[in-house]
Amino acid sequence: MSKSQKSRRGNFIGMVLVACQILYTAVTLTAQDAPSAKKMLAQTPPMGWNSWDSYGLRINEEQFRANVEAMAAKLKPSGYTYAVIDEGWYMLNPEDRPKPELLKYVVDGYGRFISVPQRFPSSLQDGRNTGFEQMASWVHSMGLKFGIHIIRGIPRESVQRNLPIEGSDFKTQDAADQNDACPWDPTSWGIRDNAAGQAWYDSLLRQYAGWGVDFIKVDCIADHPYKVSEIRQINRAIQHSGREIVLSLSPGPTQLEHHTEVAELAQMWRMSNDIWDLWDSGNPVFPIGIKSQFENAARWIQYAGPGHWPDADMLPVGELSPFPEVGRGARHTRLTPDEQQTQLTLWAMARSPLIVGANLTLLDEATTRLLTNADMLRIDQTAMASRQVLYEGDLVAWTADMPRNERALALFNLGEKPVTVDRSFGDFALTFSRYAIRNAWTGERLEDSSHVRVMLNPHACVLLMLTTFHRKSEG
Repeated sequence: MSKSQKSRRGNFIGMVLVACQILYTAVTLTAQDAPSAKKMLAQTPPMGWNSWDSYGLRINEEQFRANVEAMAAKLKPSGYTYAVIDEGWYMLNPEDRPKPELLKYVVDGYGRFISVPQRFPSSLQDGRNTGFEQMASWVHSMGLKFGIHIIRGIPRESVQRNLPIEGSDFKTQDAADQNDACPWDPTSWGIRDNAAGQAWYDSLLRQYAGWGVDFIKVDCIADHPYKVSEIRQINRAIQHSGREIVLSLSPGPTQLEHHTEVAELAQMWRMSNDIWDLWDSGNPVFPIGIKSQFENAARWIQYAGPGHWPDADMLPVGELSPFPEVGRGARHTRLTPDEQQTQLTLWAMARSPLIVGANLTLLDEATTRLLTNADMLRIDQTAMASRQVLYEGDLVAWTADMPRNERALALFNLGEKPVTVDRSFGDFALTFSRYAIRNAWTGERLEDSSHVRVMLNPHACVLLMLTTFHRKSEG
């Protein structure tokens, strides 16, 4: 073999080796990426319970466990999964929240808030505060998932003491932005967009992953103010933690212009400020009534999909006691039965997360039936697309595309007088002129028809499940 032939052969072998290396790298990267693709979080809107509407800052371990047991018995069979402790689990005296200077917190040696043993006794194991590790393990044993609420940032007390940040050479003053305080929370400073700030959130999420947290609701981050740098840091920290944790951003209203960022970085984000048990609060800022959510849901629905869900906020139904943060003390929801049904119907058609705010230990039969209606849940969890198709005076209509060519049609009366509807299905942008009809809330099978004929009371709705009358494809 000549030198030139050897040279060409060597070049050929080299090219083959390079090609093999490129192929190996591509296959390796694909294999590494494949699991994450298969493990997309929140492929359907998350469902669960949150302590805020009934307990505010004050829930303790006994109360939480009682609610989880009730959730497992009454709501878990219908798909409710997440049990979330809202704000204040690190406060020794949450009743003094109106006087922030009196508040006392528990932090660990690395400056991180930790659960208060006096309120959550299982935190103490062999004389050591292990946070929510025991609690999360118990929730998991019930076949449920565990979540917590935090305020973005770093405790002011930890910054004052300049404590070390676990897993790094930084200290808390390196991470804290002491010119950035949450306008309505006295506990924390914001986080700098630097290596120390990332180290802080990495430390925090390592702690939560170690506890077994599956869901984290981060407040003072989605609006007033919107803090995308901290959202990115938290998103990275979750990835660095190695645990699958759903990220929920609060409060709203998240601005529509941020839809790409929030959908990329979180699984849930609030489309409005806090919803409470009011039809129309008369206040466009806080609290928000159910009526206000129609406009918000219509604006955000185009951005709902697997892994990213605009959040219409919690469901203030049932008993809101003993310590609801808004309203005049413990009470049964101020929403009428019609208004509660309207809320659940809109949330389902908008494919919002369904997070219950009721005290589940006091859950009555009517509220249980409301929350576990099979058709309502099927729309929320399996609809392939949905949209508002009519807003005419007080009449609002939504449709949803269901599997197997089924459709859902929801009609709402937002006004103060009854509304009579007698319209063809074509008026609601439905393809077929005639359908087999079933009332989702009553289960009643209605006569096959080409029209919708119904009378809606003020604030009431009807939810119809439609199947094609003629057996042919809709194309």
